[in-house]
Amino acid sequence: MRSYTAILIIPTGIGAAIGGYAGDALPVAKAVSQVCDRLITHPNVLNGASLYWNMPNTFYVEGYGLDKFAAGCWGLRPVHQNKIGLLFDQGIEPELQQRHLQAADAARATLGLSLTDYVISDAPLNVELRSSASGASWGTIGNPDSLLRAAEVLIKKAGAEAIAVVARFPDTLDEEVEQNYRLGKGVDPIAGAEAVISHLIVRTFQIPCAHSPAFFPPPIDFNLSPRSAAEELGYTFLPSVLVGLSRAPQFVVASHELSETGDILANHVDAVIVPATACGSGALLSLSQSRRCQIITVEENQTQVQVRPQPLGIKSIQVNTYLEAVGVLVALKAGINPSALSPNISPLHSLIVH
Repeated sequence: MRSYTAILIIPTGIGAAIGGYAGDALPVAKAVSQVCDRLITHPNVLNGASLYWNMPNTFYVEGYGLDKFAAGCWGLRPVHQNKIGLLFDQGIEPELQQRHLQAADAARATLGLSLTDYVISDAPLNVELRSSASGASWGTIGNPDSLLRAAEVLIKKAGAEAIAVVARFPDTLDEEVEQNYRLGKGVDPIAGAEAVISHLIVRTFQIPCAHSPAFFPPPIDFNLSPRSAAEELGYTFLPSVLVGLSRAPQFVVASHELSETGDILANHVDAVIVPATACGSGALLSLSQSRRCQIITVEENQTQVQVRPQPLGIKSIQVNTYLEAVGVLVALKAGINPSALSPNISPLHSLIVH
């Protein structure tokens, strides 16, 4: 019997009610992973700062790589373990850098992860944060060439098979935006800039990558939302990034290198689960062209964008909650039309032959 493969997408930086905070979509991913054979998702879903959860059948795929996979350009090749290269922004203060090195050493000693020697960029990356009129967050890198030069050293000299980037982010954020986020009702102000960093490396080197921002800890907040709390546990968000990258599938870019026996291809995907108002991602638009792939949209997971499936001509199974989405997956995997579980089944209609 062939493997049932699902993708869970919650775009970053758009204020998703679930998945817009510090790893708060992990429970959704854990539940979905139990009812499919293979789950493909991305760092925004699985990264919980110092918190993470190992799911052997779940594949950690950066957003740009996920788009290329869904378009049929790249395949995914599962691995047992990647050797991770650690890339530091020159703009990180020595004490803060040391905290991250200690986190990396802890991951090696406690979790058995494999890391190369690290590299420091030859210039500060100068990350700047922005927000759009829609409320989504994004950002820019002042020295992208420095980022790419450092990544190249890790790949060519240290043999890195995946890259974790630690960039210095501004300590002074928009006060209202930051406070709303910590209260669990706003947009993650750094998520868009994080995506820019990882996209650049994956696009250039076709290698797994994820980002961990460097901050000094903020003052304690006694009204902190549980959804934001994972980011308040210490100096670093690095552990979940390293765990994710340690088993992130490698990208297979050349079509002649693809192997049907072990590699995962876009035409293997059976279902995609997305927020109902965030249907504009490249991955979803590509997969919606497949007759075989079922699109499941979740109404409860509201976002700051309003891109619904209907205007895009995307047919979807509409559900209210992720609990319902899990039930739909169970039915689909069992070969049951979900509508058969409803008391109201519409009759068949005759097609007209011209």
